[in-house]
Amino acid sequence: MKQKLSIIKIGGNVIENETELNKFLDSFAAIQGPKILVHGGGKLATQIAEKLGIESKLVGGRRITDEEGLKVITMVYGGLANKNIVAQLQARGTNAIGLSGADGNTIRAVKRPVREIDYGFAGDVEEVNAGAIDKLLQADFVPVFCAITHNKEGQLLNTNADTIASEVAIGMSGNYDTTLYYCFEKKGVLMDISDETSVVKHLEPKNYQELLEKKIIADGMLPKLENCFHALHKNVGKVCIGDLDMLNPIATLFTTITL
Repeated sequence: MKQKLSIIKIGGNVIENETELNKFLDSFAAIQGPKILVHGGGKLATQIAEKLGIESKLVGGRRITDEEGLKVITMVYGGLANKNIVAQLQARGTNAIGLSGADGNTIRAVKRPVREIDYGFAGDVEEVNAGAIDKLLQADFVPVFCAITHNKEGQLLNTNADTIASEVAIGMSGNYDTTLYYCFEKKGVLMDISDETSVVKHLEPKNYQELLEKKIIADGMLPKLENCFHALHKNVGKVCIGDLDMLNPIATLFTTITL
């Protein structure tokens, strides 16, 4: 029987809110067994870029990463955000180690091809080095991944954190019974966006398709849920979406996604 592994992704809305971040880190530190944290930090990167006089370009919610933007992202994701999280986890007795995909060659990506839009130094994940990550877990480290990968030719790449979480969960599913958690500002997938209690508690392909057709699921939730189903089709055991309360063992108001 495979050992359980929890992989949790948090977004920038948690990272830049000290109260929310502390609440999350308390819950994360309390999770028993092997675990991995993946974080974004786009909002914080935008704030720092503005202070430096560097314009952040977004198209459809996705960042265009030029050379100057990549410098800011590397400083913020791999430095400020990542090391703050690692230090806070150490204070909670969790032996965290901060990583980008370049560290230990853990996540290799390819620069996204130019189609309708040139996303610049954006990366699409090609390979997760599950063996290297497993060595860290076996040594009782808790990996904390920022949203940066590399192409193994010396180039760092800005990579969607939801995708990194999904691909790491897939990569680790050969050795572990993996559960992937996406923590964001909503209680889960909502029937009514204005009603936080209208959570769809269970989502599977049939009712997902129905909600798509009714336009109940749209916009920013679409790529997130595509990552969820992609992970499930690649042997990840379970995916959950909800707010920070989801990590509480007695929580009931979040969305569980299965096939």
